[in-house]
Amino acid sequence: MKLSSDSGPTSVPLLEETIPQNLARIVAQHPDQDALVSVEQGIRLTYAQFAQEVNLLARALMGVGVGKGDRVGIWSPNYAEWVLVQYATASIGAILVTINPAYRSSELEYVLKQSDISVLVSAESFMTSDYRAMVDELWEQVPTERVIYLHTTDWDKLLEAAGEVSASQLAERTAQLACGEAINIQYTSGTTGFPKGATLSHRNILNNGYFIGEACKYTAKDRVCIPVPFYHCFGMVLGNLACTTHGAAMVIPAAGFDAAATLKACARERCTSLYGVPTMFIAELGEPDLASYDLSSLRTGIMAGSPCPIEVMRQVTERMNMSEVTIAYGMTETSPVSTQTSADDPLDKRVTTVGRVHPHVEIKIVDPETGETVPRGTSGEFHTRGYSVMLGYWDEADRTAEAIDAEGWMHTGDLAVMDDEGYVNIVGRIKDMVIRGGENVYPREVEEFLYTHPDVVEVQVIGVPDVRYGEELMAWIQLRDGADTTAADIKDFCKGAIAHYKVPRYIKFTDAFPMTVTGKIQKFKMRETSIAELGLEDASQVRSA
Repeated sequence: MKLSSDSGPTSVPLLEETIPQNLARIVAQHPDQDALVSVEQGIRLTYAQFAQEVNLLARALMGVGVGKGDRVGIWSPNYAEWVLVQYATASIGAILVTINPAYRSSELEYVLKQSDISVLVSAESFMTSDYRAMVDELWEQVPTERVIYLHTTDWDKLLEAAGEVSASQLAERTAQLACGEAINIQYTSGTTGFPKGATLSHRNILNNGYFIGEACKYTAKDRVCIPVPFYHCFGMVLGNLACTTHGAAMVIPAAGFDAAATLKACARERCTSLYGVPTMFIAELGEPDLASYDLSSLRTGIMAGSPCPIEVMRQVTERMNMSEVTIAYGMTETSPVSTQTSADDPLDKRVTTVGRVHPHVEIKIVDPETGETVPRGTSGEFHTRGYSVMLGYWDEADRTAEAIDAEGWMHTGDLAVMDDEGYVNIVGRIKDMVIRGGENVYPREVEEFLYTHPDVVEVQVIGVPDVRYGEELMAWIQLRDGADTTAADIKDFCKGAIAHYKVPRYIKFTDAFPMTVTGKIQKFKMRETSIAELGLEDASQVRSA
């Protein structure tokens, strides 16, 4: 009997470098290749120019007093400056705290306090978010010493501070860094309803980016279109670090996702690779003039972030020329990718699984009750171990110990099946985390907010299937006697107070919840009832990898 465990190849060694060391080596090899193109901003930098801008910003941050280990927050959509901040903070050993652009003031306050951010780099506004107003609202309550707004004189003044620090001082700081040191904190929803700060090292994310690029067969000739957000591992690791470890070009189509802008960037910049969560690819495939864009340069790409519908994968392969598109699976806590399909895999494996184990990573699928590794073909909880597992949750040893056992295995909470050839399929989640269009939402966080509504007596939030987003949020709510609150009232209560993707799409008012004999609410029964009542049977049948 073959068990559900596997180890990735080790023939290609891990990069035992820091991010600035790796970048310097790549810059020396490919100085004149495009490194960063921001289509919407009209910015184009070669690797030599990119390194120059990164070093200028690194000296500027040192000039305003940012020390090794200090936390620098970034709250912004996808701008070229975001990428510069990513590499500049890495160059001086500061820890970059990436903040979701959809956060509202209460979520921002939690992150600023929990990670003790000393400098915040922020956009002034984006779409419906007035970042400056939210920062002003919190200013007296948070430890942040300095806020630098992008595209204002703040940024110009920051760069002037580079004059206080010499190139040799920067080099001295960079030389002091070790690849095992923390370089990034990314907040991910947690079981208490409060986000946890997954703390990642140079070694974690540099190597994960490198092996992701290897799986996509990147070289310095590749040009990668990155419409996924930088604040998430998908953008900054699968995107930026996969590129810079191979001398490939990072192409930013727009500050936020726009299907037409993404297709236009792919055509204009002759991109060879395109990223997205399934929702993004569905939107691109749905563009009425899709055929008018010259996508002949596309070769590969990555679909990840939430379960990938098999039919969408097939259409991307056929209609967008992405014959070598891959699926990646992982989580923030594992830098993030643990398994990935390869361009060499048979088509059926590439469109119906999340691939096989990554290099230098171990995986196993265990019985959640006994902890024993299950036979191949049997579902269980996906565990992973290796260089990619995070250092821990920032300043939360107890929560770290709950996630990573004494032998170093990360317990993902995802249910998976491994076939005889080692290909993995994700079949569900032990936790009732909802993944809406690549955004992780923990129901308790939304429930706790809805409980603050004066008319809400009891509330339970679940995920229900959705063709576009994979899952949508639904709230079952019991109102106080005599209340005449409507679904629209509940949604209005949420808008502007919590991130848009946490606002329930569906609301059901009820007097009772399905429960066990011991009084535990059965969310799976709520889900079954909701699927039937909402007519979502077709969406629930969409196969995904």
